[in-house]
Amino acid sequence: MAEEEPQQPPETEQELVEQLQAELSRLQVSDLLVQTVYTISSLGYHRLSGDNKDLDQARLAIEALKALVPVLQGTVADEVVRDFNQVLANMQLAYASAAAEGPAEENP
Repeated sequence: MAEEEPQQPPETEQELVEQLQAELSRLQVSDLLVQTVYTISSLGYHRLSGDNKDLDQARLAIEALKALVPVLQGTVADEVVRDFNQVLANMQLAYASAAAEGPAEENP
């Protein structure tokens, strides 16, 4: 019986691989892009103020959104693209404001 037990993990791995392949077959690139744009915008906003202020990272997020949002046009609902364009504009304004404030102050 001891020889049979090591065979179970490969079967479990095979099942996992099959499940992942099934998920990948249902996943659309546009779905992944929408999630990616959402994540980038969230991280970008997070880097615009407070203890996590990092204007270089915020600028990188803005540039990434400028590149990715137009790619979504025609592949997702127009409202989604409109909303992400608004997020981008808001981030640009917040970035300008944060840049005018200068670097985050260090706590003594």
